[in-house]
Amino acid sequence: MKVETKFGDAIVTIETGHLAKQASGSVLVTMGETVILATAQASQDIREGIDFLPLTVDYQERFYSVGRIPGNFFRREIGRPSEKETLTSRFIDRPCRPLIAKNWAYETQVIAQALSVDDKYDPDLLAMLGASAALTLSDIPFNGPIAGTRVARVDGAMVVAPTQTQLESADLVLIVAASAEAVVMVEGGAKEAKEADILEAIFLGQKAVAPLLELQKKLQKEHGKPKRAIPEIKRDEALMAKVKADYHEAMLAALTTKEKQARQTKVHDLAVKAKADLAESYPEGSSDIGLAIHELEGDILRGLILEKNKRIDGRGLTDVRPIQCEVGYLPRAHGSAIFTRGETQSLGVATLGTSYDDQRLDTVIGDSTKAFMLHYNFPPYCTGEVKRLGAPGRREIGHGALAERALRAILPPHESFPYTIRVVSEILESNGSSSMATVCAGSLALMDAGVPIKAPVAGVAMGLVVEGDKVVVLTDILGDEDHLGDMDFKVAGTKEGITAVQMDIKISGVTREIMSRALAQARDGRLHVLSAMAKTLKASRSEISPYAPKTLVIEINPEKIKDVIGPGGKIIKAIQAETDTRLEVEDSGKVTIYAPTLEKAQAAVDAVRSHTQAPEVDKIYKGRVVKVVDFGAFVEIMPGTDGLVHISQLASERVQRVSDVCKEGDVFDVKVLGIDKAGKIRLSRRAVLEEGGR
Repeated sequence: MKVETKFGDAIVTIETGHLAKQASGSVLVTMGETVILATAQASQDIREGIDFLPLTVDYQERFYSVGRIPGNFFRREIGRPSEKETLTSRFIDRPCRPLIAKNWAYETQVIAQALSVDDKYDPDLLAMLGASAALTLSDIPFNGPIAGTRVARVDGAMVVAPTQTQLESADLVLIVAASAEAVVMVEGGAKEAKEADILEAIFLGQKAVAPLLELQKKLQKEHGKPKRAIPEIKRDEALMAKVKADYHEAMLAALTTKEKQARQTKVHDLAVKAKADLAESYPEGSSDIGLAIHELEGDILRGLILEKNKRIDGRGLTDVRPIQCEVGYLPRAHGSAIFTRGETQSLGVATLGTSYDDQRLDTVIGDSTKAFMLHYNFPPYCTGEVKRLGAPGRREIGHGALAERALRAILPPHESFPYTIRVVSEILESNGSSSMATVCAGSLALMDAGVPIKAPVAGVAMGLVVEGDKVVVLTDILGDEDHLGDMDFKVAGTKEGITAVQMDIKISGVTREIMSRALAQARDGRLHVLSAMAKTLKASRSEISPYAPKTLVIEINPEKIKDVIGPGGKIIKAIQAETDTRLEVEDSGKVTIYAPTLEKAQAAVDAVRSHTQAPEVDKIYKGRVVKVVDFGAFVEIMPGTDGLVHISQLASERVQRVSDVCKEGDVFDVKVLGIDKAGKIRLSRRAVLEEGGR
């Protein structure tokens, strides 16, 4: 069966029943010449003893989709997923996970593969559509469907499902995922957008995906499989009620301990005590006791918020934790800062490099480079844990991408600040919103490095607790409030507007009214954080670090580029070696010089100028004899440029033989008498001598 609808300026088609028929759910999604195969499958056996949803989502891009062979040694797609694949997998997983039944304990896997990719439509959101459609058609209890789209502001107008060309000029780009009832995920960035603009884009996106939701419902009605029964959790309700009643006061005391480590220790010890106390009376009830303690923890935290407007660390609903900022912490780093908010702490380090340090990307849409990178590290000690260190995972890549998006909007144009910039965030402590601490530390580190950013950026994470008609929005959430609450909504920006947003939820969706409240409250929190940061460093330093490479930019005649490069790069290599610099020459004639000191940069400028300047008539140059002939001597007056000193112009007196006056290698001053149409230069030593020279 195949169904289709118009979406944006193209037709979206979903087909099922032709490919991958052994999967529980399988669809082929097409838009333009971009084609996605998405499948959903769940195991037949329950995974015992887990308290989480065993869902894996993988998005894969194939180089054959654009008619390319991979550029690596093996010439195949191998190893870790690319950053694009990882981020796409994350934003497919995030809206789908809350909509799968809570008690589902079967291993579940969703795979979306880009089989064909054109240069107009990004395959990532078609992969989200395919994943939702595959889950909807499958026997997996999925409370969908959902669909996503990009909304961009191009030339002041909001555009749904923009093309790649439109995205290049957009000043606001959001990915919005929604169900028929509500928004379920938001991800994106902007160039200091107002809260009203973000809100408009979000709900325009929700409205726009309605046809895609209808397509999936139509497919499900005709070809959907009956959903499996949700496993019933057998639990001793009487035992759980007893645990909650007997240990309520002890849990309240434990949860309201301000320090995270002490709080976690008390909660853990309470769970151990409860199991020991009840072991004799309930020898088979260990799992129910543990579940009751966990539910009691959530009940108390949420009850304090909803009924008493109080949080477990004693703050009010809109209070931001105490903030401390330090800059210039690392003496040899180009820029560094420590940002501490409560028990969350990030060490931000900025490094300036040359264009040779740009990140080279080999993707299905072609090779490209990145001149700004932000890398986020989350070592186990930051949460008091012991784990094996390994390559960055999806969490690290996702948090880094969010912070990178938040800071990219305020960086200076590469033309005026031609550096490659890398920011690294080392999370030293974590108790909620380390990605937003990364934004703050990164902003301070950039300013400490002397990067002329447009304005400082700060971020804050918003939370949500919903019970029936009661709705509470929290500012600057703790790790416990993230874990036991209903939303994690991160908002970053300057005083003027928003530069990045990311929203994940654990409930079925978020309404416009809740979103509006969260954005307004986030603005107040962001301004508070920016004010605290300004007490340490208000703006970028006037000069970059003495340890950062120095940069000079000059313009030369494009016709002279070959004179700077030389045969086989001989001349440019010699300049770089002699001056200890790096040169980047563009076709336009722009020459960027990177050097460890300004003196060396200027030496390279002089060397480039010597190879590109044109000789001037009546000007005197110091020349070197490169060849002697019967009628005169050829003298080089600048690298690669020589002229003839006729025998009559070698001296004031008559010269019988050229060799009586000069030989190859001699150095003396000469004056340019003229340059003919062919570019031949007439020189005179005699004119210099008669003017008192030598």
